[in-house]
Amino acid sequence: MPKGSEAEVAAVTEANLALYAALETGDLDALTDVWVSGAEADDVHGAVCVHPGWPVLRGRASVLRSYALIMAHTEYIQFFLTDVEVEVLGDVALVTCTENILSGGEAEEEGELGPLVGGRVVATNLFRRTEEGWRLWSHHGSPVLTGGDDED
Repeated sequence: MPKGSEAEVAAVTEANLALYAALETGDLDALTDVWVSGAEADDVHGAVCVHPGWPVLRGRASVLRSYALIMAHTEYIQFFLTDVEVEVLGDVALVTCTENILSGGEAEEEGELGPLVGGRVVATNLFRRTEEGWRLWSHHGSPVLTGGDDED
């Protein structure tokens, strides 16, 4: 099955990178532009998000509110994406990737920077082609559990 044209794959890849760039810079306006617009999603339907350990969020308002809360409580975050796969079929595109996340942990004393903490999340990002270009329709992140010496 074809993955889509080179131009389509490149456009979806760019839209996917825009999600992570907005998160890294804490730019809620840019993040809002990544998601489907109010024309495609209302406050109850049309956008779906599952952050690791969270319940399913449905509706554009709930999804954007969740990101605003995450950004407000995150001093530093950086994503290193690996295992990125992009498939385009008509007006829908699927991106799977591993988010290798580096973020600032809680400081021991007020006014100091906390330690850097690493983690991995496997993400599935579903995009729709809209009049404005490719927009995120659904994000699902699942933590990758690590531990033990018998890891492959």
